[in-house]
Amino acid sequence: MTVKPSQNRRISTRLLQLKTAPTTPTTSSPWNTRLRELANQSLFTEALSVYREMLSFGASPNAFTFPFALKSCAALSLPFVGSQLHCHVIRSGCDPEPFVLTSLISMYCKCALIDSARKVFDENTQSMKLSVCYNALLSGYVLNLRYCDAFLLFGKMRELGVEINAVTMLGLIPACAGPGYFWLGTFMHCCCVKSGLVVDLSVANCLVTMYMKCGSVDYGRRLFNEIPEKGLITWNAMISGYAQNGLATHVLALYREMKTCGVLPDAVTFVGILSSVAHLGARSVGCEVEQQIAANGFGRNPFLSNALINMYARCGNLKKARAIFDCMPVKSVVSWTAIIGGYGMHGQGEVAVQLFDEMIRSGVRPDSTAFVSVLSACSHAGLSDKGSNYFAALEKKYGLQPGPEHYSCMVDLLGRAGQLNEAWELIKSMRVKPDGAVWGALLGACKIHKNVELAEIAFEKVIDLEPTNIGYYVLLSNLYSEAKNLEGVSRVRVMMRERNLKKDPGCSYVELNGRVHLFLAGDRSHHQTVEIYKMLDELENLFEELGGSNRIDREKRSEEKHSTGMAMHSEKLAIAFGLLNTSPGTEIVVIKNLRICGDCHLFMKMVSKIVDRQFVIRDATRFHHFKNGFCSCKDYW
Repeated sequence: MTVKPSQNRRISTRLLQLKTAPTTPTTSSPWNTRLRELANQSLFTEALSVYREMLSFGASPNAFTFPFALKSCAALSLPFVGSQLHCHVIRSGCDPEPFVLTSLISMYCKCALIDSARKVFDENTQSMKLSVCYNALLSGYVLNLRYCDAFLLFGKMRELGVEINAVTMLGLIPACAGPGYFWLGTFMHCCCVKSGLVVDLSVANCLVTMYMKCGSVDYGRRLFNEIPEKGLITWNAMISGYAQNGLATHVLALYREMKTCGVLPDAVTFVGILSSVAHLGARSVGCEVEQQIAANGFGRNPFLSNALINMYARCGNLKKARAIFDCMPVKSVVSWTAIIGGYGMHGQGEVAVQLFDEMIRSGVRPDSTAFVSVLSACSHAGLSDKGSNYFAALEKKYGLQPGPEHYSCMVDLLGRAGQLNEAWELIKSMRVKPDGAVWGALLGACKIHKNVELAEIAFEKVIDLEPTNIGYYVLLSNLYSEAKNLEGVSRVRVMMRERNLKKDPGCSYVELNGRVHLFLAGDRSHHQTVEIYKMLDELENLFEELGGSNRIDREKRSEEKHSTGMAMHSEKLAIAFGLLNTSPGTEIVVIKNLRICGDCHLFMKMVSKIVDRQFVIRDATRFHHFKNGFCSCKDYW
């Protein structure tokens, strides 16, 4: 027999050895050895081929054969082959064997035949006494999202006095992260404490992950602190949990603590850190993390490359994001989506569209997330026709079902373009229930085009779905204010007061020499406050001389300034600080937590021309690049 050269000669040689016929064809032991080795190397197709060869040579499979054959069948998701193996198990008389029983149950569960798995469990009295059989079925129920059945089986297990071990808990605890099951998670935690299983590191890690997925960050951190010997998985569970809950500053603080403890990070750690850096827009921290990734030998990890693209794009360095993307040898749909989304955020919708079309030409099939990115890019750039064509192709050409996220992009696209009636009709034609983002997009469009009547309809819908989202109340209040509808403004304020809702304070920050400088609206706490306000007064005077605001706007700002001290929005303070502390020609990047207002947007355009600087402001929805009196959004935001 000859073997063609391969990239991995060692594996090819080993596979050849494993496929060589045994010395004694009718003896099962050599076949079992080969099956075990192939299955353990995840060579499942080859393992099933060896099983067929075993039968053809007349060797009889036994209790040591079936677990590996069934494992291979489950990994390849071959239910018909699995049922054939089940027949062989019964014919050979191996069905009472614990490991064969467990393998059968697991195989049916992984092939999504959970009722067949339960039938195997119920029909064999032996399985009723064995923890391994219960554990296999419990995991199967959770895998197939049959949480109620899993907990009922767990109750039966306790009732019959069957031993509960760490594997039981590891199979069941992930189900507690599902909606409405948090109380069961705390119950499982109590069970672990009572049985002494909480000292098992894998169980403790699982509990931390469960708490973080449920949003119970304090519980998760408390348990994390109680773990005496924390492994890498423990740190990763906490870092990923903080990142998923939007606690970016906590992620970076925990990462510093992790390094102090001498624990080396892996790719999972860095993904969590990069997502937090992207959330904060902390560009200098992101550069440091990229260096650490290279130093730890993860420079070519595709998951980290995708995370770096997203991080740099969200930190305002689109050029660097594109350079990483271009250097990737293999670009997945995730890679394309990250760079397309980056260009969309920066208002370069035309480039985003070109990249999307290039992705399709390269043979990469777009998924639902890729369509969200390109539709959002079209919305931000006002590319109505392109966006409509992509939305139509989503289902007709690619067979994907449009979800609420796609509809919200289209409502935003149509609404920004002034096609409010079309946006309203699209919502009424949706085959899925509109979520808060869909109604919020319509409300935002109504604010832009001052359509009070339709805005009131959208507002009623959106607060039913998201009653505590303060942004929607502010949108309607501002619309009423612009329409001189004082009764409407008062009504919204009463609703906010009754629901104990308060508007988030506007804040902006700018990085300088590795240090973050934070500013609130009307802030006077910075040590350079006098110089900052002096510069802003000079810029405001120049702004007004150049016709930046009309008389009514000037009177309104003057009144606000003297009555509340809040006239100076945080992004203005951050820009003034940047101008004071950077050399001419240096780009100033500001991160803001709220959407930039119209007055500040106009102010930034005029000041960028006055001082001949480029300002990059990332607000709650997108980037604005101000240069020479223009903005990258083309005033379409």
